[in-house]
Amino acid sequence: MRRFLLPLVLFLVLVGFLAVGLRLNPRQVPSPFIGQPAPAFQLQQLAAAEQTFSPENMRGRVWLLNVWASWCVSCRQEHPVLMDLARHAVVPVVGLDYKDGREPAKAWLSEHGDPYALSAWDSDGKVGIDYGVYGVPETFVIDKSGIVRMKHIGPLTPAVLSEKIIPLVKELNGA
Repeated sequence: MRRFLLPLVLFLVLVGFLAVGLRLNPRQVPSPFIGQPAPAFQLQQLAAAEQTFSPENMRGRVWLLNVWASWCVSCRQEHPVLMDLARHAVVPVVGLDYKDGREPAKAWLSEHGDPYALSAWDSDGKVGIDYGVYGVPETFVIDKSGIVRMKHIGPLTPAVLSEKIIPLVKELNGA
């Protein structure tokens, strides 16, 4: 009887860890990048292949990096929210077109509207990997010093913008 006690206890501990893990929200996975410098990169711009973009170009400004793709169904869901954000010019939004073809991405923006100040083209997804992207869409708030202050996994919603992102942007801008 005692020889079954240790395996039973180990099994119950594992079940306990599984039960706790299943109750966690995967959209609230803490990012190791929060409070750290945004990973550096230099990519071609989607609309202008002869021009490049680097996070250094945004130094001195609070900005959003929105990871998206033309093949992303959830990106369609968040797109009207981004268009509204762009209309109000609250914060510059830079797109990171992730693992996508240049022409399909340009066509998608042409069809649905382009909320981005510009989009960088991450054709092979290496920059997305450097940022710890789990899937698209994901959005990062980056401060004036180039430090990642927030990561949002999944589509942006009006509630996320009004309750989390815009107040953080205002705080980081000193408003």
